[in-house]
Amino acid sequence: MNDFTKNIAQALFNQDKINDLLRKELQQAVNNLLEAELTAFLGYDPYARNGWNTGNSRNGAYFRKVDTQFGPIEVQVPRDRNGQFHQHTLPDYKQHSDVLESTIIKLYSKGVTTREIADLIEKMYGSHYSPAQVSNISKQMLPKVEAYHKRKLSDKFFCVYLDATYLPLRRLGFAL
Repeated sequence: MNDFTKNIAQALFNQDKINDLLRKELQQAVNNLLEAELTAFLGYDPYARNGWNTGNSRNGAYFRKVDTQFGPIEVQVPRDRNGQFHQHTLPDYKQHSDVLESTIIKLYSKGVTTREIADLIEKMYGSHYSPAQVSNISKQMLPKVEAYHKRKLSDKFFCVYLDATYLPLRRLGFAL
């Protein structure tokens, strides 16, 4: 059994421990992925001799906080000396995952008002959204809703009607 399996087995009985463990693992995985992305971009591993005097090299990292469904993670986005590296792992300028936006869209589609959604999001996630922000997020669904209403309907519809009667055989005197 590896360390992750042991840790997950120990944390199974406590929801907070599982979220903390998954948050730490996600943070480590994203940071490793970003470092691998820079290595692939530059074409050599860190501290490799073939990277000397190539004209571009590693130049530290900047830190970024991203809210996920497991809690906030601290991400180290690596930089190169010439400023040509652009990471593709995380969306630019976003500080939260799309889970929150999808929750807002689902609540809005159920008929919950924007003010109620803003209050619910603040109570559940601790993130403050104004009703205008909730409205802007829910506007992302308008093209899909309009396309759904304007879709071409078929001339023929099929209906399947099922009818079932439950008879308890033991009460009727039948033995199985």
